[in-house]
Amino acid sequence: MPELPEVETVRRGLERRVLGRRLARVETRRGDLRWPLPAGFATALQGRRILTLRRRGKYILVDLDAGPHDDAGRVMLLHLGMSGRIVIGGEETELPQHEHVVFTMDDGLRVRFRDHRRFGAMDLFGVAEEARHWLLAGLGPEPLEPGFTASVLHARLAGRRTPLKAALLDQKVVAGLGNIYVSEALFRAGLSPRRLARSVGPHRAERLVAAIRAVLEEAIAAGGSSLRDYVDASGELGYFQTRFRVYDRAGRPCSSCAAPVRRIVQSARSTFYCPACQR
Repeated sequence: MPELPEVETVRRGLERRVLGRRLARVETRRGDLRWPLPAGFATALQGRRILTLRRRGKYILVDLDAGPHDDAGRVMLLHLGMSGRIVIGGEETELPQHEHVVFTMDDGLRVRFRDHRRFGAMDLFGVAEEARHWLLAGLGPEPLEPGFTASVLHARLAGRRTPLKAALLDQKVVAGLGNIYVSEALFRAGLSPRRLARSVGPHRAERLVAAIRAVLEEAIAAGGSSLRDYVDASGELGYFQTRFRVYDRAGRPCSSCAAPVRRIVQSARSTFYCPACQR
């Protein structure tokens, strides 16, 4: 599943092309993705102008102005899921089987949502509903915002008896992190994924916050990591996977100490780490 860097890369690509544009036409080619689309989804979107594009965790949020039939703004939520892709522009000669929603801008530009597994999702709601939306209300702090500090992370890990890796994957602890970037951040911080979350004191939390920020910022600059289905909104591959230090490197020498990187399974997910460097 795309993690924070991939979602942020897609958001930025969309922002460059559609910010300020009006939705001239919205076509839904099925009534559901992972969950049913809201009733009247296409009709409610048509005619609205795109004011801003934001990201919250792994979700893209599109702020829209008041529509032709109401005086209230709306927020459209987009979740890529396991295999969802945003495709901008391009000629359409034959409808792809898995192209489910098509947005046509007022300048004729088409933005298509493709998802062959249909694990992605879209929703539309009023501005006042965002804070209590069932997908957003419980999310933890954004790791790239100033409010994500060592003291905040320490407080969120305190008392947790779960392994540190599992705690960091909990979106209520930190929003947007996934398997790849947690593994990479733990390596940079020198912390074992097996360590109990509650054992991370203020000094270790400070190292971990710095490592999380550094990994995410580098990954965004690289356009994310292209594994399996991921490409950005222009169809380009990310290349952060060429910089992995532990992820998907089981049995290969650690870049710091040359000990073999180890793979274990935690909560049904692969974890990669260096047992010599990470304590």
